[in-house]
Amino acid sequence: MTALSERFTTARQEGRTTGRTAAVRARVLAYVGLTKPRIIELLLVTTVPAMMLAARGWPSFSLLLATLVGGTLAAGAANVFNCYFDRDIDRLMQRTQKRPLVTGEVTPRAALVFGFVLTVSSIALLAATTTLLAAALAAAAIFYYAVLYTMVFKRHTRRSTEWGGVPGAAPVLIGWAAVTGSLDWPAVVVFAVVFCWQMPHFWALALRFKDDYARADVPMLPVVTTALSVGRQSVAWAWATVAVSLLLWPVATGYGIGLGYTIPAILLGGWFVVEAHRLLARIKRGGDMKPMQLFHVSISYLALLMVAIVVDAIV
Repeated sequence: MTALSERFTTARQEGRTTGRTAAVRARVLAYVGLTKPRIIELLLVTTVPAMMLAARGWPSFSLLLATLVGGTLAAGAANVFNCYFDRDIDRLMQRTQKRPLVTGEVTPRAALVFGFVLTVSSIALLAATTTLLAAALAAAAIFYYAVLYTMVFKRHTRRSTEWGGVPGAAPVLIGWAAVTGSLDWPAVVVFAVVFCWQMPHFWALALRFKDDYARADVPMLPVVTTALSVGRQSVAWAWATVAVSLLLWPVATGYGIGLGYTIPAILLGGWFVVEAHRLLARIKRGGDMKPMQLFHVSISYLALLMVAIVVDAIV
């Protein structure tokens, strides 16, 4: 009986330990979820090429690591504040109803504190390990996205995506500034590419979740205008993205950019534009618009374009 009792006690203790471990893991994952890791990944894709272009090759590993960590913390902070301020409308949208602040996994006060901790950490790290300009740009991007975009533009104008494109492209400038302590025309061009790219990218997503945005009374472009208008504007911005991407060759020849980048930029740009036109054609025909096809192509386009910059800068 004693042995049986001991085994029972041991099993119960192990069960409690396992339960506590699972609870801690769930809590950590909830806080990570507030930072929107998938969006951060996309932002960092544009940081590394900007740094390599500025350094005319590989920057030092320590600088690269510090910038990526600082950039991750900054982007995470902005996303946490976004979740905090948007918790009212996130409850109304099926796409966002499982976010930690909506489910109650994280309290609003805890999220706000977490956001401030990430903000201070990111700015301090970038200032100490990279340059003051990079730290200042990160601070400005956090404020812009968390306050101006989330609290003002997103709720009050159909042009919120255009306004939101500024902090979305900021990692390019932060990465460049981390290497050089200044800004130059190649950084401005890559910034402009990422800025223009965001319109067809996010409008495709907004077309897919139009009813969600309408339910939350968020005046995203697909909510306040026709799908045909969204399709036409997506085509225009896709063409603008490609046109701006081709400007990198003449302004960045001194940084190693040549045909090794330009030829892939033309081919990838053609793919991107064709997919935008296909979306417009489906809209005109009626029926299933399949906007997520453009959404996924846009992600591949940007990632491969950044790879082309990296390869040409190295070679």
